Amino acid sequence: MTVSPPAGTPALAQAPLSGLRVLDLATLFAGPLAATMLGDFGAEVVKIEHPDRPDPSRGHGPSKDGIGLWWKVLGRNKRTMTLDLSKPAGRTTLLRLAATADVVVENFRPGTLEKWDLGWDELSAVNPRLVLTRVTGFGQFGPYARRPGFGTLAEAMSGFAAMTGEPDAPPTLPPFGLADSIAALATAYAVMTALAARERTGEGQVVDMAIIEPILTVLGPQPTWYDQLGHVQPRTGNRSQNNAPRNTYRTADGTWVAVSTSAQSVAERVMRLVGRPELIDEPWFGSGAERARHADVLDTAVGDWIARHDRADVLAAFEKAEAAVAPIQDVRDVMADPQYQALDTVTTVHDPELGPLRMQNVLFRLSATPGAIRWAGRPHGADTEEVLTELGLSPADVKELREEGIV
Repeated sequence: MTVSPPAGTPALAQAPLSGLRVLDLATLFAGPLAATMLGDFGAEVVKIEHPDRPDPSRGHGPSKDGIGLWWKVLGRNKRTMTLDLSKPAGRTTLLRLAATADVVVENFRPGTLEKWDLGWDELSAVNPRLVLTRVTGFGQFGPYARRPGFGTLAEAMSGFAAMTGEPDAPPTLPPFGLADSIAALATAYAVMTALAARERTGEGQVVDMAIIEPILTVLGPQPTWYDQLGHVQPRTGNRSQNNAPRNTYRTADGTWVAVSTSAQSVAERVMRLVGRPELIDEPWFGSGAERARHADVLDTAVGDWIARHDRADVLAAFEKAEAAVAPIQDVRDVMADPQYQALDTVTTVHDPELGPLRMQNVLFRLSATPGAIRWAGRPHGADTEEVLTELGLSPADVKELREEGIV
């Protein structure tokens, strides 16, 4: 199976994952995003969708001319084909594809692949070097394993929502796929770890990724604090229990900035900048936790000063003082931000359907073997015939599969 990009797409020279073959069977959103991250650095990713039920991300969020824009990002660097895995001919075709692949990413409810005779036993029999990556809400075992699972549930169960929001307000969920995105990062890492192990053992293995777990990791030492101290972190809004001042502040021209003082030296610089150096001599000022207990005093000092100055002046003054500040930006500001522009964080991709298309660039820069976006998400099933032909099926074979509704 030789996976090639759509006609006219430039090759990705020296891609670090070139030659790695990934079958993306997953939907919404952690599994597919992990596959996208692998594709960004040269992996040959084939997105496999049901013939009649495409990945729902194609219809999520705004669209242009009937074309889902989220899919253009999530589906980038992937070829697309259709296959009904629940039918015998679909099963046989997937096994043939799996025999040529390094990684399969799936997020069916536990037991679904096994029901179709496509579980680890069958997949590893045709390809002992395969890494089967299983991304589900709750993992492959345990009392919740077979429940439907989405990132929202992980954000609720992990403790994220409980500690997010103002103290006197309800728990707050993020307005985007936070837990899914964190799980995607963890899944890409897990895949590369399993592939590194394969270099030593010569054998593949199963990755069991539960979306409820990575978000718990990034929340910090919550379980350890509770285990050792019985401490439960409360909702503190924009404030921190570990340092102050740390908040958002409104400027004279009606915009907002965020200030952080995690380092003692920065906290002292901020107090001098806002004209309250006497606070530095307070006995409680030398500890971040103690400063947090006096956040009302510090927020008033910082907030009053910022409220008297326009945002540009605030940013310039903080920069001159070597104090940490950032503007509160929406996507319009992000697109115009000079630092993001310098990094090419939001880059332009030329898409046959929509023309020039701006989206987030690859996740990080490598000096010798950089990643790249070779193409944006392609139409449903656009590469089915090409992929099957490369697999060795004849035009007659492909026609038969179409007539049977397998592809």
